[in-house]
Amino acid sequence: MQLPTEPIGSLPRPKALQDAVNAAAAGQMSSAELETQFEDAVGDTLRRFEQTGSSVVTDGEMRKQSFATYPVDGLANIRPGGVTIPFEDGHTRQLPLITGGPFHYATKASAYLDAARPLTKAQLKQAVISASAVSLMYPSDGLPDYPRDEFIEDLIREATSEMKECLARGAIVQIDFTEARLSLKLDPTGGLLNSFVDLNNRVVDQLTADERRRVGVHSCPGGDQDSTHSADIPYEALLPALFRMNVGNFYVELAGESNRPAALRALARQNIGDRRVFVGVTDPINIEIETPEEVRDRIVEALEYIDADHLGTTDDCGFSPFGDDNSTSRDIAFAKIAARVQGTAMASEELGL
Repeated sequence: MQLPTEPIGSLPRPKALQDAVNAAAAGQMSSAELETQFEDAVGDTLRRFEQTGSSVVTDGEMRKQSFATYPVDGLANIRPGGVTIPFEDGHTRQLPLITGGPFHYATKASAYLDAARPLTKAQLKQAVISASAVSLMYPSDGLPDYPRDEFIEDLIREATSEMKECLARGAIVQIDFTEARLSLKLDPTGGLLNSFVDLNNRVVDQLTADERRRVGVHSCPGGDQDSTHSADIPYEALLPALFRMNVGNFYVELAGESNRPAALRALARQNIGDRRVFVGVTDPINIEIETPEEVRDRIVEALEYIDADHLGTTDDCGFSPFGDDNSTSRDIAFAKIAARVQGTAMASEELGL
C-alpha cells in the first residue's frame, strides 16, 4: 500500500478572482458576479489538483480571504485592533476583536465543502481554524456584558459543530494551528502553548473516536508572502505539547527546516502510538520546484526515524493562507504538488509498499 500523501489547504488565487474580490469590496461588482468567479476558481483548482494525480484534494481555500478569520468575516460584532502577527520580512497580519456576544461563526467550513463536492469525485480535505486562534479575538481587557468563560463555551460549541459538519460530509479535517510555534516566542515557558492545546482538546474531545481518526492538526512556522513568523523556534520546544492533541494525524513542516535530522529526531521521540505523522516534503515559500527524486529522498530520510505504518507526506504549509498573497504562482504550486505525489509513489515503490 502506498504511503498516504495529502495537501495542506490553500493555493494562490487566480488574478481574476483577486480582482473580483477587490471590485466587490469597492461596490463595483454584484454578489452574483463574484459568486461566478468563486465557482470558476474552485472548479479550476479541483481540475488541476486531479491532474497532479493527488487522491486527496482541497478547494484551495478560494472562498477564504484568510485561513484564520473566515469564521468571523461579515459579523457585526467585530472590530479591528486585535493581535498582530509579525513576519520576519517586516510585514504583519492582524486579527480582529469581538465586541460582544453571543459569539457564533458567520461561515462554517462545511459550506466550502458543499460548494466543492459537485465538482469532484476525489476525497476532499477541509482545513478549519483552531479554536485557540479564534480565542485570541477576545479582548485582553474583557467585555463587561460577555465574560471570557461564556465566550469560550460559545467558541467550543461553534468549533465542534463546524468539525462535525465537515466530517459528516465525508471530508478529512485538518485543524490549522500555526499559532502553536509562534506562542513560544510570546511565552517561552510554554504556558500559553499548553493552554492552547488544552482548549483545542476540549473541542476534539467532543468527537467520537472514529471521528478523531479522521482529524489532524497542522503546525508550521507560518508562510505568508514567502516569509515565516517563528522558524527560529526549535521543534524540541513545540512537539511534546503538540502531540498532546487528541487527533489521529499530525501535519508538520519539514522541507524548509534548516536541520531536518534534528527535527526528525525530535519527532521520533514523541508518543506517536497508532497515529500518523505527515512530514512536509515540499517548501511552499521556496520558488525552486522540488523534483520527484528530491521528494523521494526526503521520504527515505524520514523513514530512518518514523516507520512506514505511521508516516505520510504533505506540503510544509498552505501556498497562500491569505487571499492577497501573490508571492507564488499557481503553476509553481501545482508543480510542487505533482512532485510530492510522484515522489511519494517512487518512495513507496522503492520500499515495496
